[in-house]
Amino acid sequence: MSKKARTEFFPSISKIQFEGPQSTNPLAFKYYQPDEVIMGKKMRQRAADWCRFAVCWWHTFNGQMGTDPFSNVKTHLRPWDKDSSMETFLTRVDVAFEFFTKLGVDYYCFHDVDVAPQGESLTEFQSNLDTISDKLLSKQKETGVKLLWSTQNLFSHPRYKDGAATSPNFDSFAFGCAQTKKMLDVGKKLNAETHVFWGGREGFATALNTKVKSELDHMASFLKMAVAYKKKIGFTAQFTIEPKAREPTAHQYDYDAQTVIGFLYQHGLENDFKVNIEPNHTTLAGHDYEHDLRMASALGMLGSIDCNAGQPYLGWDTDEFPSDPRKALLSMLIVVEQGGIAPGGNNFDCKLRRESTDIEDMFIAHIGGMDCLARGLIGACKLVQEGLMKKALETRYSSWNTSSLAKKVEDGKATLEEIEAYALAASEPKTSSGKQVIDRAQFKDILLKAPDAKIQEYRGYLDTVPLLSALLKEERNELAHALVEMVFNQGAVTSCFPLCRRLAD
Repeated sequence: MSKKARTEFFPSISKIQFEGPQSTNPLAFKYYQPDEVIMGKKMRQRAADWCRFAVCWWHTFNGQMGTDPFSNVKTHLRPWDKDSSMETFLTRVDVAFEFFTKLGVDYYCFHDVDVAPQGESLTEFQSNLDTISDKLLSKQKETGVKLLWSTQNLFSHPRYKDGAATSPNFDSFAFGCAQTKKMLDVGKKLNAETHVFWGGREGFATALNTKVKSELDHMASFLKMAVAYKKKIGFTAQFTIEPKAREPTAHQYDYDAQTVIGFLYQHGLENDFKVNIEPNHTTLAGHDYEHDLRMASALGMLGSIDCNAGQPYLGWDTDEFPSDPRKALLSMLIVVEQGGIAPGGNNFDCKLRRESTDIEDMFIAHIGGMDCLARGLIGACKLVQEGLMKKALETRYSSWNTSSLAKKVEDGKATLEEIEAYALAASEPKTSSGKQVIDRAQFKDILLKAPDAKIQEYRGYLDTVPLLSALLKEERNELAHALVEMVFNQGAVTSCFPLCRRLAD
């Protein structure tokens, strides 16, 4: 008796390949080359390599895609999303792993409610998680795809309307603890490399009905119990907390990276947690896109990244795919300078726009995000290798390296009296330029640098255009460089080369 044929959910999509910046194929990588070695590490996601890309389940496979704050009627109608039965949830596992392997990512992430039906009770929900996690583990073994992180959703169910770890209702707190314990068991079972805590409703709408100190103490107790249980079961994943300033509450306790880090130090948890930074959350806090990445990394607390972007003209968490090469460079520069992001990664906590309804759009969006970060990585490594920033920083802070008293300050051995004596004897400090060399123009220069072979490749297109035959060699070279700048300004190559080809025809 023959085996039943395996269902293919994306029959028109082949495994995504690298075709280079000149490609006009939307289903191909333009910058992301998995095996390309940059500064001693491959781009590819495994082990200690640079990118460690992951796909998130909740924006891609939870059956609710194509909604926004103004309509919960979804526009992304997938043939596998038949109903809310266990069979449908199991089918989504097959769909997801086909997507992961064709896209070429090595990691994925999920909340408990994304992958399993909650049923009629907590007991039933836990049983459903056992069934689903058995299949997830089987698919991981079959494909080699790994779990970057899992987490518990303690913000969607009505029982968590006032939070979970900070709820004024102890029973809600208890249910949150039970979900967390179960997900630590599931994470260990699936060999998750990190485990994220995001307090979606850990905060308040008004402080007038809130015992702020009690709620913060309860959250600390919750996290300490999680640490204790993790150690008890031998779960080795890195714990991280994800900051967010607001939404859905008016004020979130985990406002930004420094707020979270201060909380961890206050409660003696600084050695057990790092932070998982989502840049869209950072901008909601009023900071620059890469601000929390920089602050967390500077304090040795950057554990993982939910790489997405927000829309500055909208007032909510829009979770768009990254597309700005300058922001990508700034973000990946931080990753490069700290030597990588493992055991965390770059998880695409991003969703297709409501208007993007085709199945192939799922691939195109992720390809664009992966290419954007790969391009940022290439530029960041160039910046580090050329030493521009290092030289400028060393010059600006040189007085701290030449003064023995400055060294005593850094070592914590100086006194205010001896610093005063030094100042009374010293000349007035000289005013020197801050040399703010890292601006858009110079980042653009880094991103626009292309090898001679690539410029010649662009020239090849121009040489086939009869309309341009009267141009001198130098003029064609300038035009080739201009095409590269068009790519920078537009964030894609798809508009440049079709124009050349039409002119050639």
